[in-house]
Amino acid sequence: MVNLLVVILFFFFMEFVAWFSHKYVMHGFMWFWHESHHRPRKGTFELNDLFGFMFAIPSAWLIVLGAEAYDWRFFAGIGIALYGLAYFLVHDVFVHQRVKWLRVARSRYFKAMRRTHHLHHEVHSKEGAEAFGFLFVPKRYINKYGRD
Repeated sequence: MVNLLVVILFFFFMEFVAWFSHKYVMHGFMWFWHESHHRPRKGTFELNDLFGFMFAIPSAWLIVLGAEAYDWRFFAGIGIALYGLAYFLVHDVFVHQRVKWLRVARSRYFKAMRRTHHLHHEVHSKEGAEAFGFLFVPKRYINKYGRD
């Protein structure tokens, strides 16, 4: 039970890490990577995709360190990896349709998530964007964008 709580804790902690790094790192000193995500894509990949590898490093490191002892580090790494999978499925597949699955949003939450992220992309510069979160959609956006 404790191991499951560690997985869940790290999964949800990554939402804060994603928000913070998106707002202060990607729209800050690493804009030169992230800018590719705010421009029309030329080809399958964009420089911004390298952030996925950057987030995979602590996950893999924790899994390897914790595997032998099967301790909290293993489960923390699994929580981070599950967040990475959720990020790929929701951000790249559902929101940006980089893979043509999950096209229809029926729930208010997922409609708001997609529309809020597109709102973020209306700004094509380092400054002035809003809505830096990923899985957590503030209620004001659900109320505004969560309907047809």
